[in-house]
Amino acid sequence: METRNPVLKSRTFSGYARPMELGESMTIQGTVNKTGVLLLLAFASAAWVWQMFYTSGNSATVGPYVMVGAIGGLIVALVIIVLFYFPAKIFILFLRRASEKNPGLEQVAAPATLIVRALFALVAVVIILENLGIHLTAVWTTLGVGSVAVALALQETLSNFFAGLYIMADRPIRPGDYIKLDSGQEGFVVRVGWRSTSIRMLANNLVVIPNSTLAKAVITNYSLPEDRMSYVLQVGVAYGSDPGRVEKALLEATRDAVGDRVPGLMAFPEPFVRFIPGFGDSSLDFSLIVQVEKFTDQYLVQSELRKRIVKRFEQEGIEIPFPVRTLVLDKSSWPALAGQKPEP
Repeated sequence: METRNPVLKSRTFSGYARPMELGESMTIQGTVNKTGVLLLLAFASAAWVWQMFYTSGNSATVGPYVMVGAIGGLIVALVIIVLFYFPAKIFILFLRRASEKNPGLEQVAAPATLIVRALFALVAVVIILENLGIHLTAVWTTLGVGSVAVALALQETLSNFFAGLYIMADRPIRPGDYIKLDSGQEGFVVRVGWRSTSIRMLANNLVVIPNSTLAKAVITNYSLPEDRMSYVLQVGVAYGSDPGRVEKALLEATRDAVGDRVPGLMAFPEPFVRFIPGFGDSSLDFSLIVQVEKFTDQYLVQSELRKRIVKRFEQEGIEIPFPVRTLVLDKSSWPALAGQKPEP
C-alpha cells in the first residue's frame, strides 16, 4: 500500500500557497476582531460610567468623583493599549510573512519583532502614565544623559551590531560562499553573526572580521549568482608559430581533459581560445577560457590542463619560449668591454 507524506505533498504542489494565504488572512482578521472587541468594551465602559455618575439625578451617585477618575483613567489606559496593540501586531505579522517568503530575513525577523514590541509597549506606557498625572520629565533627562554616555562607550559595538543587521537583511554573502575582500582576505564564509563574520581560508585558518569593516569593504563573491565560473588560462608560444595550429592544439588538449572527466572541468559551455592578449615581449600569447564548477576547482583544472598542453605542444612541435632580451651597445662602449681604457 502506497503511503504519502502530506507535508511533502503540500510543499510540492503549487496549491500549497492558497492555504498559507488563507491562514495569514485569518490571523490578521482575528487580530482585527480582538481589537474591535476591546475597543467596544472600552467605550461601553466609558458610556456606563458617564450614565451612572454624571447623568443620573440621584445625588448619592454623583459624589464619588475619585472613583470616577480612577475608572476613567483605567478606561483611557485600556483604549491606549488597544490602539498600540493593533499596529504592533499587524507589523509583526508582516515581518513573519516576509521572512516566510525570504528565508534570509529569518535571522532579522526575531530581533525586529522584539524591538517592535518593546517600542510600542514603551510608548503606550509613557502615554498612560502621562494621562494618569505621572510626569517623567526627570526620568527622561536622566535617560538622555545616560544614553549619550552609553552610546559613546559602546560606539564600536553598536556599529558592528547595525552592520550585522544590514548584512543579514541584504545578504551580499551567505554561509558557504567563497568571497574575497579588497583588503586581501579570502575564503569560505563560515558564520555571519551580530558582531563579526568568520571566514575560513584555503589554508584552513579562521579570519574574524568585524561587521562594520565588512559592511564598508568591496566584496567579490565567487558563489553568486552561481557557483559556476569562467577560468582563463594564458599560454605563450614562440614567434613564428601558426596561430590557427596553436588554437587547434589547445582545444584538442582541453577536449581530451573533458573526455577524461577531470574533476571540476565542465563540458558546457564549451571551451574556446582567443588570440588575446596577443603580442608579448618574447611570445605570442593566447587565452584558453574554460568553465569550472566552483572557485576551488580551478587549481586542479589548471594543473591538469598545463600538463596536457605541454605534452600536446611537444607532439605538434610548438615551442614554448623563454624570455629573450636583445641588447644594442653603442660603439663607444666596445673598448670598455674589451678591457681597454677609453681615450680621453
